[in-house]
Amino acid sequence: MPSRSRAREVAVQSLYQIEANPGTEQELQERAVHLERFLKGRLRAASLVNFARALVEGVRAEQAALDTELDARSQNWRVSRMAATDRAILRMAAFELLHTDVPGPVAVDEAIELARRYGTEASPRFVAGILGRLLAERDGVPVAELPAAEQGPDHTPAAPPAS
Repeated sequence: MPSRSRAREVAVQSLYQIEANPGTEQELQERAVHLERFLKGRLRAASLVNFARALVEGVRAEQAALDTELDARSQNWRVSRMAATDRAILRMAAFELLHTDVPGPVAVDEAIELARRYGTEASPRFVAGILGRLLAERDGVPVAELPAAEQGPDHTPAAPPAS
């Protein structure tokens, strides 16, 4: 796994853990120490630790705005009702799309791969649909103008044809 891909994976694991274990203010301060230890233990290279930390901190700082963006692009699903793994992946990818210089297709592809690895059978398509809309709108491409082959029946990017 390429190193930045591994850093994204560790960031998603961290976001999942943080959400699964909310705590008191003191516990949150202690968690920061544990997060740092976790990142350094999993990634070792300072550049990757910094990248993963920036993703985690960015998602936490922008979570309300990210959830609003994701809610606006998900059909019949609120972020709060999504599977926790999908939620962590979507938040991280949305943060990358909206707040970093990572190329959009890279952020989306990385998120789909994480969804394949950690989500359900439906997760990759679900993640692709929401992030595809977000990317298209970010880049000024109305979803209705995407080629039909790229849209599912609900105007989400369609799954690739079976090979």
